[in-house]
Amino acid sequence: MDFERLQKLSNRSTDIARSCKDIRDIYGEKEDGLYYLTTAYGTKYQTFCDMTTAGGGWTLVASVHENSLPGRCTVGDRWSSQQGSNPDLPDGDGNWSNRNTFGTAEGATSDDFKNPGYYDILAEDMSVWHVPNNFPIEHWNLGAILRYHTNNRFLRLYGGNLFYLFMRYPVRYNTGSCADRGPAVPIVYDHGDKELTNNLYGPNSRLEFDPGYITFRAINNERAAMAICSGVKTKGCNTEYYCIGGGGHFPEHSKQCGDFTAFDWDRNGGNPVWSASKEISESAVLLFYR
Repeated sequence: MDFERLQKLSNRSTDIARSCKDIRDIYGEKEDGLYYLTTAYGTKYQTFCDMTTAGGGWTLVASVHENSLPGRCTVGDRWSSQQGSNPDLPDGDGNWSNRNTFGTAEGATSDDFKNPGYYDILAEDMSVWHVPNNFPIEHWNLGAILRYHTNNRFLRLYGGNLFYLFMRYPVRYNTGSCADRGPAVPIVYDHGDKELTNNLYGPNSRLEFDPGYITFRAINNERAAMAICSGVKTKGCNTEYYCIGGGGHFPEHSKQCGDFTAFDWDRNGGNPVWSASKEISESAVLLFYR
């Protein structure tokens, strides 16, 4: 890498902004990559900015990465529970609605990631990328199996980010019934389409959802809660097979517990018509704000 390029990357550390949208609007940056942001209280952190999709200005705030499908709510399952399936810990690790941070932006397809922007940035829309595990940052865009975003400014109705949305719709065991799901928001595909989304999940799962949406806080038949059904709007109540980020307890079976819940259910002696594809099960879910 030449000196001029290194100098340009170094200069990014001196720009002061709260979001990638501000970086784009204030400093005119148009290149995807790592940038530094600052919270309202002066905490500086590094994250990835998507400066090309739908006008750019998208801030990576989190990634959900399933490090071990057979490992059920064990170490590394930060978006569900690292303490097993336990009715006495109905929120699990609670990271959908707290200020914990973990991981690095550059390693967001190799481990879970959550930065201060998750709760600090006030945004209007979301973008989601499904990127194969362990992909290097320079290949995320082209390597993603799905990329899509919302464009109806729905986050303004829920406090401006997922932190406040999940305060209103807790990802908690026994917080409600299947009918008590959160909002379902239509998406615009940047790569992929509804047919591809359908085919990434099992044949029985496809009967329970409509592709082309993001659904928040879905609850299954057994009152276990999941944070995001990404790419689909739920119609049924077996949401453990196509939603991610479970609360602390799955009463039907402890082997449903985990960041990717029961995506590999056939591996546990279940019916293979419910299992998600290897392609989606082995991809990290990257969450952006704008």
